[in-house]
Amino acid sequence: MQEEVTQKTIALVIKAAKLDANILKSAMRMYLNHRRKQTQKMHGKVSVKELVGEGAGASSIEITDGNIKSFERVARKYNVDFAVRKDKTTEPPKYLVFFKGRDADVVAQAFKEFVYGNEKKNSRTSVRQKLKHFRDVASKDQNKERSREKNKDRGQSL
Repeated sequence: MQEEVTQKTIALVIKAAKLDANILKSAMRMYLNHRRKQTQKMHGKVSVKELVGEGAGASSIEITDGNIKSFERVARKYNVDFAVRKDKTTEPPKYLVFFKGRDADVVAQAFKEFVYGNEKKNSRTSVRQKLKHFRDVASKDQNKERSREKNKDRGQSL
């Protein structure tokens, strides 16, 4: 009796003119991939309905920054399920990020990393600005050299 309970039987239907090992192997692989996709829960951005439907209770945080994509990357890194809604009633628009109540500590850490990354990104000067600065400095040096040589030539010709 115990053996019957522990063993599982799988019914797999394959239509083929000639059944050989390769066809059976590919059919089993397709079945296992299908099962893996069903059981595997993806973390990241979900709808508010799905988030509330899981019954864990949802909390929210307001974000005024429009750079939501970088937050999504950090949230996926921490395996947080979240939903983003844009609050259009305020000017400038705010974004509400909903997440499960039990993920509050993880979300707090993800927000710390998100804010740190944004501050670091905003504090850097762009490469174009650096190039413009160096180009201006170089052009001033060239102008000084030209004027020196011009004056030098005038003095020697006399």
